[in-house]
Amino acid sequence: MIDLELDKLKEECGVFGIYSRQEDVSLFTYWGLYALQHRGQESAGIAITDGSWMDVHRGMGLVNEVFRHQLPSMGNQHIAIGHVRYSTTGSSLLANTQPLMVTYAGGHISLAHNGNLTNARELRAEMEQTGSVFQTSIDSEVFVNLIARSRNHSIEEKIMESLNKIKGAYCLVIMTEDKLFGVRDPHGFRPLCIGKLDDGWVLASESCALDTVGAEFIRDVEPGEMVVIDDDGIKSYRFASSDRRALCIFEYIYFARPDSIIDGQSVHETRFEMGRTLARESGFKADIVISVPDSGTTAALGFSYESGIPFMEGLMKNRYIGRTFIQPEQKKRDLGVRLKLNAVKSVVKGKSVIMVDDSIVRGTTSGKIVRMLKEAGAKAVHMCVSSPPIGYPCYYGIDTSVRKDLIASSKQIEEIREYIGADSLHYLSLEGLRNSVGNVRHEEMCHACFNCEYPADVPCEGSCASNKFVFEERKSQQK
Repeated sequence: MIDLELDKLKEECGVFGIYSRQEDVSLFTYWGLYALQHRGQESAGIAITDGSWMDVHRGMGLVNEVFRHQLPSMGNQHIAIGHVRYSTTGSSLLANTQPLMVTYAGGHISLAHNGNLTNARELRAEMEQTGSVFQTSIDSEVFVNLIARSRNHSIEEKIMESLNKIKGAYCLVIMTEDKLFGVRDPHGFRPLCIGKLDDGWVLASESCALDTVGAEFIRDVEPGEMVVIDDDGIKSYRFASSDRRALCIFEYIYFARPDSIIDGQSVHETRFEMGRTLARESGFKADIVISVPDSGTTAALGFSYESGIPFMEGLMKNRYIGRTFIQPEQKKRDLGVRLKLNAVKSVVKGKSVIMVDDSIVRGTTSGKIVRMLKEAGAKAVHMCVSSPPIGYPCYYGIDTSVRKDLIASSKQIEEIREYIGADSLHYLSLEGLRNSVGNVRHEEMCHACFNCEYPADVPCEGSCASNKFVFEERKSQQK
């Protein structure tokens, strides 16, 4: 048995929001979160309001597990927001689930966040010195406190003031008793789009969630933009500008669903083109092309199309297990439920095989798969990766290892090939990757995990860098 997720970057979170006077907003949010389940499997939550009060239901596990018995409900509910989580700041605990819901002098507010605030440590320390109390160990609560502390009159002004104090990667959906807000950081690290229903509006991390609830895609929220939705429709505010847009390239490589369109570019078309480029760059010849399902499949099909080598299902994943509840800590992952992957012996036996996957993070899982294919009778395994080597951690909402745990940070490609036991290994070049994303200029993408060119401030080097447990460790040190 092989846990496929041990050697993958983890998908930050997914957010959803809806404003409608006619639809069952709780049910629509449930459907929307189902469509975004791939972005986070640790916990899920839905918050709703009827204009005077709010309710929230959150729990650990997948969407269907958290809401197995009942959805949150109240009369005249017309706004809802939802969240699926993979923790990038704070432990995987019920207290850290979202949406967050608080009551303050201005009323009730609920928030769902996708990303990482790179200055959350400093902001939280300042607020604690002046008496703020925190109930969680996640950076999202810092932003809620900023809103509550603002002395501006309108909620729009409070949020805008707070946005100008935070740094890093964030897409936010925020709900008050009568308004729905959508916010995207000035660099646009994380995606957020707008959809239209007959009588309302939808916000979602990916367009596939709009399709699920029957909303018409209108546009993406622009970097540095805040949209406000109420009974009067939708308004747009520009709270910041940036010299550089920097959408995370891994949205196209792995995170997003293939049927989504992000910033005008089809995810499926991008991955297919990555596979075609891999075929041209590598020049590998073999009997068959296979993929590591499911994330490597589209690129493998592109490789097959370009090379003329037939694609076959040489690896089978038990899809009834799916991407089950994944704990973020290594110890828990090793003890948890494993995703099962098996070689199709009749397909690979006696064959020279090209195996396509989207990335290699630690190299442990890739080595197990190569060994499994050879034990099933594969004559040779040539591995192709539809991204460049990952040598640097991400600070913008992806749970990457510290740099020393990234195999490409300490090993050359030939050393990695030897480590995983492949007969050949080819990574997609950075130029090939950039050229595969047709409608988005490479200057508007973040490739920092490949080339260390970070487009925005990152945390200090050393013990606090890329440390999602920073607030918990501070609390422990204070005892």
